[in-house]
Amino acid sequence: MSQNRNSRPNKRTNRRNPNSPKRIDLSKRPNRTGRTGRSTQGSNQPAHKEHGLGGEQIEGRQAVRELLLGARRRVHEIWIANDIESSPVIDDILEIARDQRIQVMNVSRREIEREARSEAPQGVLAKAASLEETLLADLLNAPRDKALLLVAIDGVTDPGNLGAILRCCDGAGVDAVILPRHRAVHITPTVAKAAAGAIEYLNMCVVGGLPSALSEMKSAGVVIVGLDDSAEKSIFDLGAIATDSICVVLGAEGPGLSRLVRERCDSLANIPMLGSLSSLNVSVAAALATYEIVRTRSVTK
Repeated sequence: MSQNRNSRPNKRTNRRNPNSPKRIDLSKRPNRTGRTGRSTQGSNQPAHKEHGLGGEQIEGRQAVRELLLGARRRVHEIWIANDIESSPVIDDILEIARDQRIQVMNVSRREIEREARSEAPQGVLAKAASLEETLLADLLNAPRDKALLLVAIDGVTDPGNLGAILRCCDGAGVDAVILPRHRAVHITPTVAKAAAGAIEYLNMCVVGGLPSALSEMKSAGVVIVGLDDSAEKSIFDLGAIATDSICVVLGAEGPGLSRLVRERCDSLANIPMLGSLSSLNVSVAAALATYEIVRTRSVTK
């Protein structure tokens, strides 16, 4: 599932257009962090078919920094605004890009904002190879020494919500996120920025139909738990189920779980609402549910 992170740097041929933005001279920047051992270009990695997860354009300082640190895919070039102020994150980006021999382009902030597809690119964007999906069958059949923790997303279309969910999933150590191919947002620049770099580390499976994918998981011994406001028991009542291989299913904003997905769930659970409101944002629900499972597992070891 994960790729070789120690492959040698790619030797790019510099085919610049005379009218393209000029390249920043990084030769005088000291390498204070000793990252010369890092490489990202994957020149000796086997070719894989791209399946449309997206992620070719990454915007925002932290997201671009993690793109470089993750070292899982080819980075073509980085654009940085020519009026940007120095900061630890910007210095990090420049140093790592130099070590990995990635072309850095010094452009106007207006040009970055014109190219950007998120609301606040923060004067930085990168162009990279598309993210590669993890095949669900490979994930389920891989040898493992611990129970799986999976998250499936049923029709979430808000890119900010998906990005926040992915960030939570990375923090909770989720093994993979399952996304339906249709009627759901994938990795847009807004998702990547909201995820703050989590997309560079998470396994993500794109499936043709979520109900059939849930059935496949059940056949592999994974317990399916759907989050539903109307469920009789809460996420805190999962008990021993939390220690098994488990997939938490998150419903779409507003309508929640679809009928077919609900029917495939082994159990439904709610998140108790003790105040006046009846529900939480889906990304907050994802964080609470996954961390409750992590907490339960930690106290039952």
